[in-house]
Amino acid sequence: MLNRRGMLKGLAAGLAGGAVIVPGNQVQAADSGGGRKRVLRVAHLTDTHVMPERNSEAGLTKALHHVQSLDDPPELILNGGDAIMDSFATDKARADAQWKIWHRVLKNACSLPVRSCIGNHDLWGWDKPSSKTTGDEPGWGKARAVSEFGSADRYYSFDQAGWRFVVLDSTHPRGESEYVGKLDEPQFEWLAAQLQRTPAAMPILMLSHIPILAAAAFFDGDNEASGNWRVPGAWMHIDARRIKDLFAKHPNVKGCLAGHLHLIDQVRYNDVTYCCNGAVSGGWWQGANHECNNGYGLIDLYDDGTFENRYVVYDWQV
Repeated sequence: MLNRRGMLKGLAAGLAGGAVIVPGNQVQAADSGGGRKRVLRVAHLTDTHVMPERNSEAGLTKALHHVQSLDDPPELILNGGDAIMDSFATDKARADAQWKIWHRVLKNACSLPVRSCIGNHDLWGWDKPSSKTTGDEPGWGKARAVSEFGSADRYYSFDQAGWRFVVLDSTHPRGESEYVGKLDEPQFEWLAAQLQRTPAAMPILMLSHIPILAAAAFFDGDNEASGNWRVPGAWMHIDARRIKDLFAKHPNVKGCLAGHLHLIDQVRYNDVTYCCNGAVSGGWWQGANHECNNGYGLIDLYDDGTFENRYVVYDWQV
């Protein structure tokens, strides 16, 4: 068990060795030294936030073209959620318009398979006064996002190239119009059973919208004003301690991918690497968000259970 000083040293080391940012259009295969073999390359596109405004349709189209035109392109896209700008607090007509753009872009600009997790902005109507909903409408809440993404459920797993991918649902209600990052009890029990059933030799990669653990969460908001570090439960999993304790029982959990913060970091804690992979939309299609330019994660998975994560920026002008 680490004391508080040891934990902070671990976080600092993870931040110092953070995600590599790769500009340009041609990203070559990572060095597979040590005799390991790459078995899969994955693109992690998160927080696309498409909407009728801000030319976001052209932006997402350009990002997808960039991904697929790499000299060594990925074989799979992981959508990290917040595909649309927002349906949390919008009426049905506005939600319909955004999902229409999402599907049009994927149909016209994407030839790769896409697996998705749910982001907080993909949920429909949780802010009932703003969305003018009652909660009884078909597709209200997470049901519509599951349907739009064509997912098996709000959380699920699949296997590819000798790896197990576990897709989590990290957004849960708190009060009338707020949310918190965590796993609900049925999902946590499912995850524990999923890890127990996975062969010890099979490496596992997690995908969530809200980061389970992220150094970048400390740089969102105005902590200086309060004179204290405060990370809201809506920015990072409030049950991170419980989840990392579960991971400690399963050394084949290798990494966790997330978005949500529109910031970039990479934290290694207890031999699990947590990657916050920025945003395709950057600062919601209005330029960079702090140091985060428009981009996506590029992940190389190897047969020895290791992986490499890089953040690839693409040229996008507001």
